[in-house]
Amino acid sequence: METKKIAFTVKQHIEITITGLGSSGEGVGKVKGFTFFVPGALPGERVSATVTNVKKSYGQARLDQILVPSPDRVTPSCPVYEACGGCQLQHLSYTAQLKLKRQTVMDALERIGHFKGINVNPTLGAQSPWNYRNKMQVPAAEGRKHELLIGCYAQGTHRIINVESCLIQNEINNRIASVVRKWMQQYHIPALDEDARTGIVRHIMGRVGVNTGEVMAVLITNTDRVPHLKQLATMLKTEVPGFVTLIQNINTRHTNVIMGPKSKVISGPGFIHDRLGSLTFAISPLSFFQVNTKQAEVLYETALHYAALTGKENVIDLYCGTGTITLFLAQKASHALGIEIVAPAIKDAWKNAEQNHIKNSEFICADAARELPRLVREGVRPDVIVLDPPRAGCDPKVLKAILTVKPQRVVYVSCGPASLARDAAILHEGGYKIRQVQPVDMFPQTAHVETVVLMSRVSGLHGKKP
Repeated sequence: METKKIAFTVKQHIEITITGLGSSGEGVGKVKGFTFFVPGALPGERVSATVTNVKKSYGQARLDQILVPSPDRVTPSCPVYEACGGCQLQHLSYTAQLKLKRQTVMDALERIGHFKGINVNPTLGAQSPWNYRNKMQVPAAEGRKHELLIGCYAQGTHRIINVESCLIQNEINNRIASVVRKWMQQYHIPALDEDARTGIVRHIMGRVGVNTGEVMAVLITNTDRVPHLKQLATMLKTEVPGFVTLIQNINTRHTNVIMGPKSKVISGPGFIHDRLGSLTFAISPLSFFQVNTKQAEVLYETALHYAALTGKENVIDLYCGTGTITLFLAQKASHALGIEIVAPAIKDAWKNAEQNHIKNSEFICADAARELPRLVREGVRPDVIVLDPPRAGCDPKVLKAILTVKPQRVVYVSCGPASLARDAAILHEGGYKIRQVQPVDMFPQTAHVETVVLMSRVSGLHGKKP
């Protein structure tokens, strides 16, 4: 079969009708059958653009002019939105964002999972789509004119856009960044110069206990010794409501990894607390905790509802992290077991169980693909398995182990529609049918969507196509 010759070149001007959005929120359309990604364009729009890159099967183009605008287009609220890479959908109304995220999940299930006729519930939106992030990690650097830059990276670059107030950050986090900026200027504390590998402050982290009001600040530094940290603690205590603790994290490595291996508590206990539902969790600088507290409660309550626990079930939570979902399940189960390969997370999970006086939970630090078959050999028979894997989805060995265990229900919590669709198809071929699909908007103004899927075991389904 003859390969179709690509007829497009860089800097060529094109007109294109946008028919969908890509995984990073860019507009997608075709010209003469060839796919182009156009950042900033929306479905239903006709735009003119300039080709910036041409690959074998797709191209990229810069938006020049909107010829026919979408009725869902809105003016972005953020003054640096077009330069900053933190959000992708501020130019789309929030109602349309929720519809889009539902469609994204539907498309993945149909095109990747090859499911037909699956009902996807409307996306559960946030009560407030702004100022929702309880965790802030912003870089600091010295600009070309030796000015202090604190903000976000420009889309696809390592160049910092100076941001005075981020609209998706909790306002307290914005206050932390503002106080640290003032402290650096007042005491002449230099930011990192990445090329020269000099300077002190690399990143600023803020963490807010939304339901407790407790606040943590973390200063990630390029050196161990930092002057005037006590003064910073005093300024934070004076100017940031709810401030509890200041921590210095030292990262001397020339790497993109934000946090270093060593931390020092400068002020306070070194951790804060927050609540999800009736449960309380201790949060340290390295703890995993969902960044949208209110929507995390919606997500976990949905997973708990789908698990349909009566108090008699044995539940296994794979990829359990710090045990947040496991402990939600334990409140309604006979026994809940969490498995996670990351040792510090399991340590936090045990602490969280103890803090909440939950005695019917247990945690194992292990590779789920190996641990699950071992538990089966020992006679463990879970009624429900809950999955909350990373964006890449489940290890195939984990899916194989689930099909060997044969729980009655599988509840899959996903942050990646494509990997969810792939894994759900494998479970379907192994005898499980999709019963419910619920998208949850954890990250308004961005292209990301979380999804909770209920699958139940059906006799006679094994081997059938979706």
